[in-house]
Amino acid sequence: MKVSQRLSHFSSAVFFELNSVRQKLQAQGIEIIDLGIGSPDLPPPDHVREALIQAAGNPAAYGYPTSEGTFAFRQAVADWYDRRFGVSLDPQTEVHALMGSQDGLAHLALALIDPGDYVLVPDPGYPIYAVSIHLAGGKLYPMPLRAENGFLPDFDAIPRDVAAKAKLMILNYPNNPVTATADAAFYELAVAFAKRHEILIAHDAAYSELSFDGYSPISFLEVPGAKEIGVEFHSTSKSFNLAGCRIGFVVGRADIIEALHVVKSNIDYGVFLPIQEAAITALKDDRGHTQRMASIYQKRRDILLDGLQEAGWTIPKPQATMFVWAPIPNGIPSRTFAKELLLRTGVVVVPGVGFGAEGEGYVRMALVQNEEKLKEVAQRLKESNLFG
Repeated sequence: MKVSQRLSHFSSAVFFELNSVRQKLQAQGIEIIDLGIGSPDLPPPDHVREALIQAAGNPAAYGYPTSEGTFAFRQAVADWYDRRFGVSLDPQTEVHALMGSQDGLAHLALALIDPGDYVLVPDPGYPIYAVSIHLAGGKLYPMPLRAENGFLPDFDAIPRDVAAKAKLMILNYPNNPVTATADAAFYELAVAFAKRHEILIAHDAAYSELSFDGYSPISFLEVPGAKEIGVEFHSTSKSFNLAGCRIGFVVGRADIIEALHVVKSNIDYGVFLPIQEAAITALKDDRGHTQRMASIYQKRRDILLDGLQEAGWTIPKPQATMFVWAPIPNGIPSRTFAKELLLRTGVVVVPGVGFGAEGEGYVRMALVQNEEKLKEVAQRLKESNLFG
């Protein structure tokens, strides 16, 4: 059987190779410490789990939900946006439930992009951005994210003919994988650029609640005019440790959300009602949960990076996200470095090139292990002599 050519965009030999090495090491009895996938290792708040359990006990909860989410869920999202960002949303037309933000990001291109349409995509970037464009038959134009620009795209560097043909631009701050943040001045530039060239913006804000050292990310939609040209995606996966429950939301310009709704209503029946109830409980009253999570990740960040500093590896401390974007010393290719690191220490990291060509020279580490494990990571690296 010959499979579709589009599948060639779905997986990477980089990840397959590392997983193969990992399995061989585990077969030899070597303990692997996984800093690869960004899956939270801590549970949701107790009161959120109780809400899920109670809702699951309702016999009426097992019918098909609606794709857009219950009105109660959409109202809870609107209220949360108002409290958190000062952004006013109409829960009827400007909020839509998702099976996690990746679900919405994956299907947005199907709603907006025709074959041949250009999409401006960050490089490096979360893989679903590029995959979604390939699925829709669109053309990617990578926007390089480089340290010298604070890992922000340079809109002036985008050729005029590309900007004229572009229909959509994807942004993501706080950023995965590069952990960079953006301020209001940057979003104002993005909105002005989008309006000038009649481009829609999709902003992925999944990590807005995981920030450190007193920093608090803003919403793209706080900038005047943003809601006229874009939408913002959010998730409960990272903020409330509900990753396996698969619930997120998209907010913003109503006709973009309606277009996404048309796609999703033909594909799925929405999020299981008890999970919506759990998310409503989390959004209405997190009882200090997000602050505690941010504090835990900040402490993990400090333990890991201070330990790696002692091992001879200096890495800038991120202001947000659950990741570390680590420049590789000595110019070693990221794929080679990640493999050698795994072989010598049993520690899994993700090669930066797996997120795009501009990710070369870096690896991403997820802060998804407890403090003792992160201390052990630093100790293993110190003993590995990888840094001389």
